[in-house]
Amino acid sequence: MEQAKEQQMNVTAMSASWRRDWWQWLILAALIALLYYGVLARLVQQWMSDPNFSHGFFVPAFSAFVVWNERKRLAKLKEQPSWWGAVIVALALGVLVLGVFGAELFLSRSSLVLLLGGLLIQFRGWVWFRALFFPWAFLFLMIPIPVIIFNQIAFPLQLLASQLASSTLVTLGVPVLREGNVLHLPAMSLEVVEACSGIRSLMSLGALAIIYGYFLESGIWRRVLLALGAIPIAVAANALRIVGTGLLGQYWDPDKALGFFHTFSGWLIFVMSLALLFGLHGLLRTGERWLVARKERAAR
Repeated sequence: MEQAKEQQMNVTAMSASWRRDWWQWLILAALIALLYYGVLARLVQQWMSDPNFSHGFFVPAFSAFVVWNERKRLAKLKEQPSWWGAVIVALALGVLVLGVFGAELFLSRSSLVLLLGGLLIQFRGWVWFRALFFPWAFLFLMIPIPVIIFNQIAFPLQLLASQLASSTLVTLGVPVLREGNVLHLPAMSLEVVEACSGIRSLMSLGALAIIYGYFLESGIWRRVLLALGAIPIAVAANALRIVGTGLLGQYWDPDKALGFFHTFSGWLIFVMSLALLFGLHGLLRTGERWLVARKERAAR
């Protein structure tokens, strides 16, 4: 009873603090918006124009939901502001300057996430930062990775997808000559370009796997396995897309295989990837129940 009253008092005190200091938070939000207006405008524009990062719209919305969902637990935490937050804020502003003058979008965008973490530590303390680490760290997924790193990831994925697709086609009876990321079939040649590397579905599926794990799983290790499982699922699904294109081109019409089907199959394969993710979740739960039952039988 006393604990419930104390928690209610903490919630009431926090609400009163927000109502009392709302104008200060409003000024701070306006300053951040003014400082990062150009950075955020270009970021949103890239979300809209680049299919590789269209999932960026969902990232801040999900982080905001997690914070709202944790509001009762946060109300129980003590506020212990730390001046280390000011150091991190200064560092974030320095990163912003480097990003703007060096024309490095990743730095300027990452500085906003660093700034938010620094402000949280400055005004609420390390306890709050640890409590909100997950939604804060998730915000980095809304930032497109640098082109040099993107290419370092995309090209090996192109080669891997080409190798998997060629091996599968040969198994299905289709002669294939692979030269790097180009597959030569009797009826056509397929080039596994960057857009077909699977990195688009990998990044989107990875973000969705984390969101899915948050809503449907309480165990940390299962959430981690779901997120990691998105990697082989995305690679295998993309190789399957290339196989489907090759089969249609070989046995039906190369023009149709590289036209409507190739575009439509991208959505179809992504839906299939989601189904595989759900299946992986089911296997994890089944495996855990089997282990629990085995331990119970051994204990008898």
